[in-house]
Amino acid sequence: MALTSDDVSRIAHLARLELQPAEQAAMLAQINGFFSIVEQMSAVDTSGVEPLYTPLSAVSEVALRLREDVVTEADQRTLHQRSAPVVEDGLYLVPKVIE
Repeated sequence: MALTSDDVSRIAHLARLELQPAEQAAMLAQINGFFSIVEQMSAVDTSGVEPLYTPLSAVSEVALRLREDVVTEADQRTLHQRSAPVVEDGLYLVPKVIE
């Protein structure tokens, strides 16, 4: 998918950029170069490749820096619901807005 200079002009207009002809030509080459790289990457068969947590895990063991999934704060639902106009069974009740 190669862009034309008209495409770059339109993108520049939408981005509120004033590009000189030399800048527009350079931008066209850069954008088309980017799309070329994307097309090359899309052509690579990645079926059967496991997703990586980080690219570093492909070359060495990486310890996850995620914390344990445990509750660390006390339940304060009752405290927070004291200011609500109407609460029932632990749920906030609100007026019906859609008929």
